[in-house]
Amino acid sequence: MPKAEIPLLYDGLPVLTAAQVRELDRLATEKKGIPALTLMENAGKAVAAETVAFLGGASKTIVVCCGRGANGGDGLVAARYLAEGGAKVSAFICPPKKDSPYPDVVRANQDRARAAGVTLREAGEGCGLDEALASADAALDALLGTGSAGKPAGPVHHMIQALTRSKKPVIAVDIPSGIHPDTGYHSGVYVTAALTLTLGWPKRGLVTPHAQRFVGRLKVLDIGYPADLVSLLPRPNL
Repeated sequence: MPKAEIPLLYDGLPVLTAAQVRELDRLATEKKGIPALTLMENAGKAVAAETVAFLGGASKTIVVCCGRGANGGDGLVAARYLAEGGAKVSAFICPPKKDSPYPDVVRANQDRARAAGVTLREAGEGCGLDEALASADAALDALLGTGSAGKPAGPVHHMIQALTRSKKPVIAVDIPSGIHPDTGYHSGVYVTAALTLTLGWPKRGLVTPHAQRFVGRLKVLDIGYPADLVSLLPRPNL
């Protein structure tokens, strides 16, 4: 059987690699003057709205699993909007690495989430993640984004295991954690999502045929990138 081709377009948008997405983030800030915090705010707000639509209402119990970086920041913004909309939200964030604090945008959104009534805890032994998932209607996977590589380890690994054990519907922010953004393959530790809300543009790995059972339903969210931004990429067939 011939190998299935990866489409160049999905939902009318160009399918991009992780490196291209990172370059577009840089161009959005440096060429278009859009702060990273603004893109994160737009992303989290859009994710929250789609989560409410997926669950059929705002008054739900939701667990948000956050990584240390920008994907975790998106999750914190979503947690805040969900809480402000009437959901009961618990967020668990990977502890920072030694001598490597959370990025400023993540710290800022931790404070904003707490102020909105989100219960925020660092992930780890005895943090209560399994108990929170047991009573949740759904969970958000905001652990790893397009900048991740290799097999998830440490707290991320344990949180992915908890999500899998819970058997609750998972909504992935940008990509299901553990799924490679370019190839759609995994290394054995991964999230299986019911819905993947990818940000800005579809990623190559998400539209590969073999990744569909991990991605679930795929939706691309507009988070405020200028329409002409992708034309700045050095890729002739775009």
